[in-house]
Amino acid sequence: MECLVFSSVQRVEFSRKKIEHVVLFVLKQVKINGSVSVHLIGDKKMRSLNATYRGKDSTTDVLSFAMGDNKERIYGGEDELGDIFISIPQIRRQASTYRVPYAQEFTRMLVHGVLHIVGFDHIHETDAQKMFSLQEHLITECI
Repeated sequence: MECLVFSSVQRVEFSRKKIEHVVLFVLKQVKINGSVSVHLIGDKKMRSLNATYRGKDSTTDVLSFAMGDNKERIYGGEDELGDIFISIPQIRRQASTYRVPYAQEFTRMLVHGVLHIVGFDHIHETDAQKMFSLQEHLITECI
């Protein structure tokens, strides 16, 4: 398992080592091997990605791009699972809005992104309950 971290923002307040720890912890808990790339970006880049891939002309907190839907391949050997993009300014705003520590909100969005990469979603209520329950459990284990 591997986690690569790329940053195009100056102030992140969350170490690469901690990011790698969270990503690898989540992958281990869901029993999936593979590599994940995490991109820490600003609002302008996130808005562009959100417009291009989701048709929404606004920023968002996290976007995940899985490399494929073939779960048998994922559960097998070491493969590149996908890319996670996190808007650092949006995470700061959300931490303030929700009155939670920045590290907690960052961890929540990082875990959320990894879960999307490995096949979880929250489109349907039953899937959302399963994903968010696991997400919150993993966050408490990571912090």
